[in-house]
Amino acid sequence: MNPLKSDEYPAIYADYIETIVGDVMEVLEDQLTAFPEFVASIPKEKELYKYAEDKWTIKEVLCHILDAERVMSYRALRFARNDMTSLPAFEQEEFVQNARHNERTMESITEEFKYLRKSNLLLFQTFNETELTRKGMASDRLISVRAFVYIVAGHLNHHKFIIQERYLNPDNE
Repeated sequence: MNPLKSDEYPAIYADYIETIVGDVMEVLEDQLTAFPEFVASIPKEKELYKYAEDKWTIKEVLCHILDAERVMSYRALRFARNDMTSLPAFEQEEFVQNARHNERTMESITEEFKYLRKSNLLLFQTFNETELTRKGMASDRLISVRAFVYIVAGHLNHHKFIIQERYLNPDNE
């Protein structure tokens, strides 16, 4: 997949996109193994931990990653198929508040991630260059299909780093 161009995405996604080093499809493939290993390394006593009262638990962050991947992949599919309907914002706070993420097991979260990612990899591999460069409006921002592929990978990287630094770092307790 060709590298992402700066005119393919709004600045709000730059932090996610900048975490991608190398071929984005290889990053997505590597995450398929590395992320479940990371989740398995989280101590059981930390699963419901919040580093601040108004923050999500680790389980909520992990399920947010799944929700966001699902939403971003759906957007990529719509635009790749040349559906230029403007898509609404993703209200992440409402998604977390209206789910029961803390009732789930880490194993079920990991299993869902594996199936979701495999499915999205198969989808992303079907996109040709014309489809990847198509753009549409999502959350009132112009964005390309290719950018969504990068965002899926980068969003996971972003939250994995936050979990490592703010939830699991003993210096922050």
